[in-house]
Amino acid sequence: MNVRMGELETLEYHRDSGLSVTVYRGQSKGSASSGDLRPESVLNCVRKAAEIARFTQPDKFAGLPDKDHLASSFPDLDLWHQQELHVDTVISNAMAVEAAGLNLDERIVNSEGGGFSASQGISLLSNSDGFSGRRWGTNYSQSCAFIAADDKGMQRDYWYDNKHALTDLDSFQTTGEMAAKRTIARLGARSLKTARMPVIFSPQVAAGLLGHFIAAISGGNLYRNASYLKDRLHSQVFPAVITLREQPLLKRGAGSASLDAEGVATTAAEIVSEGQLEEYLLNSYSARKLGMVTNGHAGGVRNLKLEAPSITSEQLLADMGDGFLVTEVMGQGVNIVTGDYSRGASGFLIKNGEIVHAVDEVTIAANLSDMFMQITGIGNDIDARGRIHTPSILISEMMIAGG
Repeated sequence: MNVRMGELETLEYHRDSGLSVTVYRGQSKGSASSGDLRPESVLNCVRKAAEIARFTQPDKFAGLPDKDHLASSFPDLDLWHQQELHVDTVISNAMAVEAAGLNLDERIVNSEGGGFSASQGISLLSNSDGFSGRRWGTNYSQSCAFIAADDKGMQRDYWYDNKHALTDLDSFQTTGEMAAKRTIARLGARSLKTARMPVIFSPQVAAGLLGHFIAAISGGNLYRNASYLKDRLHSQVFPAVITLREQPLLKRGAGSASLDAEGVATTAAEIVSEGQLEEYLLNSYSARKLGMVTNGHAGGVRNLKLEAPSITSEQLLADMGDGFLVTEVMGQGVNIVTGDYSRGASGFLIKNGEIVHAVDEVTIAANLSDMFMQITGIGNDIDARGRIHTPSILISEMMIAGG
């Protein structure tokens, strides 16, 4: 639900159920889905999937996961924290988040709204090899976005939090004030002169940066020859001090699950160990295409954490000296085939380790391969709200194109 300027805007309640069926006729595949779980609708869904499979081209790599790869145990990952919330409580929570930011500073002149949501879900996965698996979890989230103004113009920013347990959420005050402070800090933003300089990616932006790396080592892109990291297994892709460790069984982790979208067991692994790429991210189909074995990555990574010797954010700025702190990127200028990276960015100009002024309307550019190898500093400010857990990252040099 959402409120804006202290007034209720939207209140929604959903109670959804659905079924998806995949049928193989030999190695021809057909899929169908339905939101109606009545027996006759389920039967019709199966018939439709079987009919579609009659007309699809056989694919020798298609089929169920190998039996010995399927999950056989489903440990309690502490993801279910059901709590009944009265609608009045949900509304007051959203209003409290927004009010905390609106009341922080007179330069906050408008709100794009405060939101609060609670959800719970259970999914079951079965196949004709006798496998039956399950996943379950609850989620609570709160957010708000503000507009600030001064004599130089207006700026917008936001903040949010989400957790499996309601009691783990930040306070309303923390989320609202963080959104307001981020918005105010952007006032007076201006462009930079074109130059090469060091760049720090804040944790939220760094997670997206690692997301491009994840795309480049994902089986679908690899077997299509659409990745700059094809044939780079066991080669150096990060400095030796960096490890990317996946922890799918982490209790209360944002991406925790004991099985992937195919029912294959998930396991802890070092995707990158001491800078070397040790695993591609494979589901059953992509693994067969590549002549490899699935490693439980149908549906992506789960709690991938960047580990390296770290320092405080203040020390990271001091080590950079003069450079650009990136807090937001925009645009789609990332080519996974070549590794070329070029995106619009905003953030802050840093001089002698101190923030000088806010920055917008610039473009940052480099190649992903160079960027990852030129990481020279890691902060200790890990953001674990998503599936990729990363702190601030300092890259020694990028091209900054401004006015």
